Amino acid sequence: MANASQPLDALADPTRRAIFERVAKRPQSVGELAAGLPVSRPAVSQHLRTLKEAQLVIDQAQGTKRIYRIDPRGIALMRAWLDDHWGEALRAFQKFTDQEGI
Repeated sequence: MANASQPLDALADPTRRAIFERVAKRPQSVGELAAGLPVSRPAVSQHLRTLKEAQLVIDQAQGTKRIYRIDPRGIALMRAWLDDHWGEALRAFQKFTDQEGI
């Protein structure tokens, strides 16, 4: 299985996370994304490149624009990582409650 660290690292940046969240709501072009953010259009493009390398967004040409949408591969990597750790978290919680008599 591929590593979830690249998508998680990509989302650590607040601007990148904001871009990702906007794309998650609906597919958008760089211009649409930049219009609602306090960063330049070239900066948005750089963030989108990082998100694309992390398999969190994909793009598709639509006329002269590139439209960005969520890439399910990166989401699946993060989901699998969380699922792996969820069992550990539940076991630790169970141990805690047993020790505390809760």
